[in-house]
Amino acid sequence: MVLGPSGYKPPKAAMIPCKAICSQGQAVISVFIYCLRILHIYAAKGMRAFALAAAERMKELRRLDAKEHRGKTPLLVAVTARQPAIVYDLIQTGADVSAVDNKGQSALHLAATYGYAQVLQVILSLGFPLDLEMKNFEGHTPLHCAVLAHNALLREQGHPGVTKEQQEGLQHQSEELESCIQLLVQAGASIYSRDVKSNKTVLHYTVQDANISLLRYFLELNAFKSRDFVNSKAHGNTALHMAAALHCHRNQKEIIQLLLDHGADPSIRNLDNDQPIHMAPPGKAGDQIRHLLKKGKIASAFISCRRNARS
Repeated sequence: MVLGPSGYKPPKAAMIPCKAICSQGQAVISVFIYCLRILHIYAAKGMRAFALAAAERMKELRRLDAKEHRGKTPLLVAVTARQPAIVYDLIQTGADVSAVDNKGQSALHLAATYGYAQVLQVILSLGFPLDLEMKNFEGHTPLHCAVLAHNALLREQGHPGVTKEQQEGLQHQSEELESCIQLLVQAGASIYSRDVKSNKTVLHYTVQDANISLLRYFLELNAFKSRDFVNSKAHGNTALHMAAALHCHRNQKEIIQLLLDHGADPSIRNLDNDQPIHMAPPGKAGDQIRHLLKKGKIASAFISCRRNARS
């Protein structure tokens, strides 16, 4: 389940008693370390007034972006703890919005991953320069993170053992993630960005998990602006190859039809020289898929001929 941490466990260093200090120099260091940690704790616990006071003091010491053992600054802790008011205060005080943790995750990545739309709205609305295409150490942009998190929720919603109450909770999280995706796109996040490891775009992500609602959303955003978007390859496969390989999924035919309607080319071959039609399951189960793809191939060839005639 894609959920934010329920709490924040402060590092043991934050609890060093003053009695343990033997010299004035050590006392100064210990108090300094304590101040660093206490800001993280205030941010995690939602203690806004205390966090703001500590932040102003740390700004004077040029340590507002000090990191704890997981590489998180107080701002990143506040984002993870879903504290939009403290996120606002820290950014206004001068916290670095581009700071990343040990996994390369920025405030945008974390808010998008956890589906914290209110937190994300705060970050985007303050007018500070933001790199919406920044990639974490997995090679994902914040938009990629939100889509992957939405896919994970979709898979969990499909589990047979999920109760009605759990379904309602998952549905709420799903809607929050959809809000995050829309916020990022409205702010200028590119649907054409590819991840570093697999070269996938958000289109490939939605198809691989049969996420038809997001697939429809991204296709409508593209709206034939870029034919390359629909036919781009990831590990040699187009989104149509992936859709044809969704054996027996209830949304498979609709996904394939959507892709064809938006310009997917069924004649493109992957690295194994296979066309999407070759990815369909054998026997009767794949007959309807093959029929769809054959119709699409004829339509694609007809459109291509018309374009050539015009030119």
